[in-house]
Amino acid sequence: MLTSKPKLQILRKRAEFLAVAASGKKWVAPGFILQIGAQHPPTPTIHYGLTASRKVGNAVIRNRARRRMRALAQEILINASTEHDYVFVARPTTKDFDFNAMRQDLIKGMKRMKVWAAD
Repeated sequence: MLTSKPKLQILRKRAEFLAVAASGKKWVAPGFILQIGAQHPPTPTIHYGLTASRKVGNAVIRNRARRRMRALAQEILINASTEHDYVFVARPTTKDFDFNAMRQDLIKGMKRMKVWAAD
């Protein structure tokens, strides 16, 4: 029997980002920060958001950091629990950090926070 992968949907409203941050669950890695919050109401889609403050750099650097985190989210989050929302926060190192290391950090963090659904 074929199981379909959950769809990804982007968080767009500030209130959604604040709700995830208020949950207090986060994984800090050298290349990014992952915040996790419960979905209200639960849906079969995975919601995620990306943010990069001016501390990361100028607009070009912030956009590059968001593109890297978006690629990471689209590759890895399909294996995540659909009961949570996810927010990726860029760090100053995000733009230059090794992508494979970021991938491994995300998988490790998701397993530690018990939201990895692939295994």
